[in-house]
Amino acid sequence: MAPPIKIIGLCGSLRPGSYAAKALKIALESARQAGAEVEYFDQVENPLPFCDGHHLDENDANAVELRALIKAADGVILATPEYHGSCSGVMKNTLDLLSFNEMEGKVCGLVSVLGGQGSSNALNHLRIICRWVHAWVVPHQAAIGASYQAFAEDGSLKDEKLQQRVERVGVDVVKYAHMLRANPELVEFDGDE
Repeated sequence: MAPPIKIIGLCGSLRPGSYAAKALKIALESARQAGAEVEYFDQVENPLPFCDGHHLDENDANAVELRALIKAADGVILATPEYHGSCSGVMKNTLDLLSFNEMEGKVCGLVSVLGGQGSSNALNHLRIICRWVHAWVVPHQAAIGASYQAFAEDGSLKDEKLQQRVERVGVDVVKYAHMLRANPELVEFDGDE
């Protein structure tokens, strides 16, 4: 019997009570219910170094752990606040600490939270980053506008349709990861980096 699909959640916020973390947990729970084994890599508990160009020196235990988790995973769900029309510095730094070695062939799902109206800027920038490291981003994504008032006390989203959009990100990552696992020739890359 094949091992379960493994999905890692990465959050682009270190803020206590982070809305991005809440959204990520919704997507991860949805992936778990779809049959995946999920893990949230918590950067508050496992802080990562700033990427200074020497990020592959294997000198930082948390960075080494992150790379190993991603390399062993089938997929990744990225959740970020949108800052100044892009993903957060925390999210960009996290992705800068990874490379083709870890991300190639991984299925990625994307979620963003915003203080104002919904926008896809952070999500579009994450798509570009993921494409550069040869990851597969699922077509469906979710942006949560006015996030400061979007969540109920239990961590769910007040808007049922928005809750379903975030849940679908998790389900789709699992679904596409199964598809790629069944067709490994689709993720083989023979070109130059």
